[in-house]
This record gives sequence, C-alpha cells and structure tokens, in this order.
Amino acid sequence: MATATGVDYALAFALAPVGLVVSRNRAIVDCNQHLCEMFGADRDQLIGQSFQVLYPTAVEFERTGARIALTMDAKGHYADDRIMQRVGGRLQGEAFWCHVMGRAFDRNAPHAAGVWSFEDLSSRRPVQAALTPREREVAAHVMTGLTSKEIAKLLGISHRTVEIYRAGLMRKYKASTTADLAQRLLGG
Repeated sequence: MATATGVDYALAFALAPVGLVVSRNRAIVDCNQHLCEMFGADRDQLIGQSFQVLYPTAVEFERTGARIALTMDAKGHYADDRIMQRVGGRLQGEAFWCHVMGRAFDRNAPHAAGVWSFEDLSSRRPVQAALTPREREVAAHVMTGLTSKEIAKLLGISHRTVEIYRAGLMRKYKASTTADLAQRLLGG
C-alpha cells in the first residue's frame, strides 16, 4: 500500500533486512519473512504465539520480560543481546546470540503493544559453551562491560553471586581475565 510519499510500508516491513515483529501482550501479532528465516519457522507457526517459543527456557522469557518492563517504563524502549533459540528447520533447537530492540506503543503499558527488531549475531558471535539461563544473562551483561555490582542490580541478585557466575564463565571459556572473557564471548 503506497502512501502519499510513495512508500509501501507493508512491503518495507516484509522485506526489512532484520527480523521485525509487532507484538501485543508478549505475543506475536505479525512478523516479517526475515524473522521466520532466522528462527526456522513458517509465519503461521509464529503468529499468535507467545515470544516464549523463541527463548531457550521459560525462566529466561519471564526474567527478560521483567527487565523489559522496568526499562520501557523509564525510557520507552529496550535493547540487549541475548541468547535465543531456533524454532524449527534444520537448526531447530540451536541457541544463538541475537540483538533485540523494541519500543512500546505506550511506555506506561510496556507489554501491551510494541514493535521489535531481531538481528542474528551467530555469524560473528557463536555460542561456544553450554550455559545455564543465569550464565547467559550474566554473559550478556559482561559483554557490555558492566561490573558485578551493576549486573547484580539489573538481575536482582547479589554481586557475589554474579562473581560466582562470572568465574564459572571464565572456566568454561578458558578466559584469564574479565576482558578476555568478554572478547571470547564476542567470538574473538
């Protein structure tokens, strides 16, 4: 449908070079082809589904939702890198790093309705070790350069607990320093 400016927004949505989703109450109302390809699913498999189908665990879905609500209440938008999971296709069940950005239509009701973009980071940031849901959360924040105290505040846990998870990540990734861990997590 072309507008007075001559832009076909439906075509732009469909052909965008990133995965796009329109959501309502954390369910997928509409999505583009790129998102379907990224997650190995048909559009019919995703429309009407909870975003939970894209997460490795229900716990990660719930924790991320709580963080999103807090940030969107304050800023009206949200972005992070997180591990997601492919829904189908030859890579079904594969975990991969994904950059996710979203904006609520109404910042006072962050999950009521919004628009989200998903960028597959797997070509430059492979998941190299089996991680627990909490390790994935800590790893995502380590990559952004946050301290243990900052991560603890975001996750609602003690900084000592974060340090335990960070130490476990360092063992799994054979990293000698936090900077080395961040580099290894980034795929370097």
